[in-house]
This record gives sequence, C-alpha cells and structure tokens, in this order.
Amino acid sequence: MTPQFAPLDWLVVGLYVLVLLAGGWLFSRFKADDARDYFLAGRTVPAWLAAVSVLSATQSAATFLGAPDQGYRGDYSYLGAVVAPVLAAFFVAYVLIPRFYAMRATTVYELLEARFDARAKQWAGGMFLVGRVLAGGARVYLAAIAIAMVAFGSIDAQAIILSAAAVMLVSFLFTFHGGLKSVIWNDLIQFVIYAGSAVAVLVFLRLSIPASNAELIAALSSTPEGVNKLRLFDFSTDLSKPFTVLAIFTGLFLLNIANAGLDQDTTQRLLASPDAKTGARGLILSQLASIPLIAMFVTIGLLLYVFYNRPDLIGAQNQAATSFAGEKITVFVHYILTQVPPGLRGLVTIGVTAAAVATTNSALNAMSSVMISDFYRPWRERTGEASAKHYVHAGRWGMGIVAAAMFGMAVLSFYWQRHTDMPLLEFALQVMVFAYAGLLGVYFVAVFTTRGSSASVIAGLAAGFVTVLLLQPFVLGPAGLAFPYQLCIGTTVAAFIAAIPRGKGVAVANVIA
Repeated sequence: MTPQFAPLDWLVVGLYVLVLLAGGWLFSRFKADDARDYFLAGRTVPAWLAAVSVLSATQSAATFLGAPDQGYRGDYSYLGAVVAPVLAAFFVAYVLIPRFYAMRATTVYELLEARFDARAKQWAGGMFLVGRVLAGGARVYLAAIAIAMVAFGSIDAQAIILSAAAVMLVSFLFTFHGGLKSVIWNDLIQFVIYAGSAVAVLVFLRLSIPASNAELIAALSSTPEGVNKLRLFDFSTDLSKPFTVLAIFTGLFLLNIANAGLDQDTTQRLLASPDAKTGARGLILSQLASIPLIAMFVTIGLLLYVFYNRPDLIGAQNQAATSFAGEKITVFVHYILTQVPPGLRGLVTIGVTAAAVATTNSALNAMSSVMISDFYRPWRERTGEASAKHYVHAGRWGMGIVAAAMFGMAVLSFYWQRHTDMPLLEFALQVMVFAYAGLLGVYFVAVFTTRGSSASVIAGLAAGFVTVLLLQPFVLGPAGLAFPYQLCIGTTVAAFIAAIPRGKGVAVANVIA
C-alpha cells in the first residue's frame, strides 16, 4: 500500500507553505537588539500567549501520534495522568518562577550560579543540552516517520532523512532571525493548525462509525477482552505501568516539575513575561488547556479501537487492513494512510509537521540560549568586551550547531530503532529522565536546604544520570520498572549526594533577595 497525494492534498500543503512564508516575512520584522531580546523576547509576552507557546512546545508530534495509540491500546488513564502536570504547574508557579524573576535570570541554571558558582550552572546547562538533544532528536524522528509515510509512502532511510531534514530546516529558518519572539508567535500559528487538523480527524472518524453515542459508551466500557476503556484512573500498584495514580503523585509529578521549571525549553517562555505573576499564570493556563487537547487525542484512539476491532458496530464499512507488513507505525498513521480522504490527509500531514516544527524551533532557541548565556558569554567576557549584537549573532551560530546535533540524533534514531525492541514513543517520553533525575535532585537541595557545594552538585548531576542508566533493563535494572519510578530513584540518589557537604549556609531566598 503506497499512499499518493491527490491534487487537493497538495493544495492544502501549498496553503500551509504560504502561511509559513507569510509568517516568516512578518517575524523577520522582529528585531533583536541584544541577547535578552533574542532569548527572552524583551520580556513582553502576555500570559495567554505564553500559555499557547508552552502548550505548543510540550504537545509534540509524540502526543499527536502517541496519545491516539495509547487510547487504542489502553484506556483514558493517560488523560487521568494530566493531574500530575497541573499539580506540578502550581508548584513551579509559586516556588521556582518567583526565584527566577527575582534574579532576572536568562536561563534557569543561573540559580545554581547564585547558590554555588559558575561551574554548577554550566554542568546543569550541559545536562540539559545532552538530554534535550536526545529527546528532541527522537521526537523529530517520530514526526519524520509520519511525514515520510504520508508524503513518500515509505519509512526507509532516505525518506526519513529527507523528512527529518525538512523539519529541521523549517524550524531553523523560523527561529534564526527573530529569536524567541518569532518562536512564540510561530507557536500560535502551528498550534491552531495542529489542533484544527486533530479536530477535523476526530469529526470525520466519529461520522464514519454508524453506532450511536450510547452504543459506543457501552462498547468501550465493557470490551470483549473484559477491559473498561473508559477508565480514567488506574489504581494499580504495578510498577511497570507508567500512568497509574501511584505514578501520578510520585514520578510523573517530579517529571513535570522538571519539564516546567528546570527545562529551559519550557521555562524560557515563562521568563519572557513582564513579571513572575504573568509567567506563572501562563504556565497554569497552559496545563489546564492541555486537558481537552489530550482528551481529544486519546478519544481518537478509542474510536480507532472501535473502527478496527468492533465489526459488530462497524459492519460492512470496516474494510481497512489491520497491519503493515514489516513496518512498525502507530495506528493513527495507519488510519491516515488507509481511510482519510484527500484534502483531510494533507491537513493531517501539516498538522503533524506543525507539531514537529513548534517543538523543534523552541528546542533550538532554548539550547542556543543555554550555550551562549551559560557557556560562551562567560568565556568571551574573560577575553574582552563584545557588543550586544555579537551575542545575537553567536546565538544564531549556536542554533545552527544544536540543529545539526538534533538532526544527527534523528538520523541515529532511525538506525537505533532497527536494532531494539523498545518502541520509539516510549523512548521519546522516557529519555529526558536521564537528565531530569540529576537536575531535580540538585535543585531540591539548592532551593530547600543550605547544604551542598559546587563539587557535590556536579557529582549529584552525574549520579542521577548514571543511576537512571543503571536502572535500564539492558544494563543492571529490573525488567518492567516504568520511567516514573526510575526518576524517583535517580532524583533521590542525586539529592543525597548533592546534600552531603554542609555548605556555607546560604539559602536561595537570601541569595536573590
């Protein structure tokens, strides 16, 4: 089965390209006079726009393709897990964001410099860069799978490389000139396309199922396999399940604290607001807005389950093939390729592309921000003065370097998947745990205690990473330990090591007062 784009599909894609060109022209008018303008948009971003930008950055192609797959294979427990990011948003909004604004930070890792020294900041920034390259590259590859299948009818090496290169190129060009301001406004455009295409597919899919709503609810609440696919909360204590209530209040809570408060990719948008209250409001709004978005994608998965597995409700209309020989792709991509009509197929293709572009351009700007602010600028200032424009140009060069690294990781992920049984989606969700464990441990020590030193922070960051690595089944870890619990263990080890020295008794609140 090789899908071919119809003229209507190409028309939709052409309109999207026109939108990109128009946006590029508009965003080229955003002039960045210094590094603060380039990386923080002059701190002029309102709460609603920060919320949309955070939502666009965090709801990546992994959500676009992975949440339907989760609903198809499981139930609504993935949606129930949204409790964790909502709770984490309030924690970050009232504990971390005020501290970052008090010190007028450009990157969140400057807090460690104020608490300890520049070495601690640079090691934390380096940990973020490693983790973001891994996670960002994996997500680009995931998006490239969908784009390659729809546009080329294949996921061989050439199609994946071309698709990944297209995503990286578009993301780089959008971010290159205007910095964070162009990223945030581009996020708004991409989010509208991303959400709009999902709504269109949901409506089309629902209309293609002749059963009534009552019949659907009855079928999903009691499947032939004896499963209630409408279950919202999983109270199981099985440590191999990543979205249980136990995981929500432990590892998933920690994961979302790290994502919202310690990951420059997300936090940079919140630091671009005029004040801490506006940034905090933007974060909370973004997490609340994610609830209907995730619900929509999981619902698509539940309807796909009915479409493919309940012929008693579909009847003769279910003529779809149930598998692809030799290729592992998500059920959502399968549906797009076999059932979606021309025009809508083009819209969904650009929806996946929009999700990938929004996620990638934010990662490019965030990583460049850390590279320049935490590494290059301190080195350059020791060798002599440089103009404000110099650091803007350096930021663009830094963006090119991280773009190349992410593209390399995306290509590497293609070959990595061919030699492992671990699904790439699971990898995309789990990979940041390696970096987050150390960051969470050392930040808890830095914020809530007066213990620790620069050396213990560095050791804690390394220990968190190594602990999570050792917990992998292919190293020393037990099979079936889900990533939320790996994060709990890694964070505990990192915090213990970081807190060993008594420190100088300097609390963060006193440092930034």
